[in-house]
Amino acid sequence: MNRGTNVRIREAVIADVPQIVWLLADDDIGVGRERLEEPLPACYLEAFGAVQADSNSLLVVAEDGGEVIGCLQLSVMPGLSFQGLSRAQIEDVRVASLHRGSGIGLRLMDWAEAEARKRGCRMLQLLVHEDRTDARRFYRSSGFNKQHRGMRKMLG
Repeated sequence: MNRGTNVRIREAVIADVPQIVWLLADDDIGVGRERLEEPLPACYLEAFGAVQADSNSLLVVAEDGGEVIGCLQLSVMPGLSFQGLSRAQIEDVRVASLHRGSGIGLRLMDWAEAEARKRGCRMLQLLVHEDRTDARRFYRSSGFNKQHRGMRKMLG
């Protein structure tokens, strides 16, 4: 059996939000960012509604047998540079720790590339935390190359 073949990539629904938040917290970096509480804090449901309402953003999950085991967000950004090129930004790629190395990440990235092409994008980009050594290796093996050094400023 091929790795990741039973996995279905689908658009996330509100019932997936608790599992997505769990995925976002399923590593040393994410666990300090997210709030794994019951009931789930309203900020996550509000954010899900905002993503769902944005026609340029898609939040998808990788599902195996009804279990959400991966996720990513894809956002399309029109632009002027590169002669009016539209680009797709990949965010919040996560695969459950028990399923890493099983081909789920590749399935998610293949889906993102196909969707970006379908939406007319000619560039696919992402940011990865400098401490995520395995993730950086995975993205390089998926055809991404280091072009820029990302910076951020938290606003509140």
